[in-house]
Amino acid sequence: MVPPVQVSPLIKTARYSALLVGIIYGKKRYDYLKPIAEEERRVEEEEKRVREEKERIAKQLAEASEDTILK
Repeated sequence: MVPPVQVSPLIKTARYSALLVGIIYGKKRYDYLKPIAEEERRVEEEEKRVREEKERIAKQLAEASEDTILK
């Protein structure tokens, strides 16, 4: 087996710097996108409630019309 090669300190510094910059960028991007996603979820939940209410009303109307036809 070949012994490990010494990595240049410049390369090590560049790799760890890139890692640190990536972590900082990711945190800032997450903090920027989080409120947007929360607002989208809230709007979607509200739309879902409205859609379910319309479906419930349509179902009740269908059942009522079905009952009047059967009588």
